[in-house]
Amino acid sequence: MTVLRIVANLAAPDPQQARAFYQDLLGLDVAMDHDWILTFAGHEHQQVQVSVASTGGSGTPVPCLSIEVDDVEAVHDRARLADFAIVYPLTDEPWGVRRFFVRDPLGNVINILSHRA
Repeated sequence: MTVLRIVANLAAPDPQQARAFYQDLLGLDVAMDHDWILTFAGHEHQQVQVSVASTGGSGTPVPCLSIEVDDVEAVHDRARLADFAIVYPLTDEPWGVRRFFVRDPLGNVINILSHRA
C-alpha cells in the first residue's frame, strides 16, 4: 500500500468564496469544481492541494483529510481489522472515486479513496 496524495478539506457554506484567496491570491489552479467542492492545485506539483467544501458529497459531512491510496480495498480491510470506526461505507461515487470514511484515533473523519480506472 502506498499513499499517493493527501488533501486537506476545509468546510465552507459557499466554497466559491475561496477562489479569491486560493486561486487569485495564491495562484493555485482549480483542479476540480463540482460546485459543492473546489480543489485547488499547484501548477507543477499536483500534490500541493487544498479543497474547500460545503458537504463531503453523497450526503456526507466534510472530512478533515482526504488520503488517496493505490488500493482502497486493502486499507478498508486493514481499518476494519484494526477496529477503527467506518463512518461511511466503501462506495463507488459518481465522480469517479471509490472511497470510505474512517474515524482516526483523535476523532477526525478521514476520507480514504482511490480513483477508478
